[in-house]
Amino acid sequence: MIRFLPLLLIIGYGLVLWHFSARALKRQLDTKSRRLNDTALTPLLDRLAAALDVPRVEVHVYEIEPINGLAAPDGRVFITEGFMKKYRAGEVTAEEITSVIAHELGHVARGHARRRMIDFSGQNALRVVLASLIGRFVPFIGIWIANLVTTALAARLSQRDEFEADEFASALLIKAGIGVGPQISLFRKLDALSTRQAGAAPGAGVPAWLLTHPKTPRRIAAIEANAARWVA
Repeated sequence: MIRFLPLLLIIGYGLVLWHFSARALKRQLDTKSRRLNDTALTPLLDRLAAALDVPRVEVHVYEIEPINGLAAPDGRVFITEGFMKKYRAGEVTAEEITSVIAHELGHVARGHARRRMIDFSGQNALRVVLASLIGRFVPFIGIWIANLVTTALAARLSQRDEFEADEFASALLIKAGIGVGPQISLFRKLDALSTRQAGAAPGAGVPAWLLTHPKTPRRIAAIEANAARWVA
């Protein structure tokens, strides 16, 4: 038992770090967000709520500029102000914003926040173990190799979560009578929107297996395959 104590301490440290990070995020979201109130989006959210058999789908606007959606660890769903600006400018439709909300609801429904907490703690432990083992044979660069391996693993797990949330969103949008069209059209817009905002191609120079989100064509292909199978 004693020989496993360092590993247990590392895992415990990861859990504590994740909880502190989640609490800090909650405080930031509490102070920099407001409840979404939009006449065009409300009927669409009502359709999602009916499909989920819940009284309402509550969404908040996170007042930051990046274009994104967020499922907080406490289960709340957020759309960033940057996304809402694109919507108000007519670059993104109400149905496309609804597809983002459906995706974030997928993260909540699949328990991805809890899973990420476990993954984060495990990856910290794995990084230390690999750095120690590899460092015996390859001095000085053992830590670099360990970081590369754990980063690739984290990216793979994150991509899995994104595919699961996409799948949930597709099913919900179909059940709500909205369909997957807005989900697909938004993905085709997102790369261009992100590029114009950041001034660089999304994921430029980063291997696909190190990206936290799957490549857009893969996500669209999965959505189309799911929709075709369910309709058939």
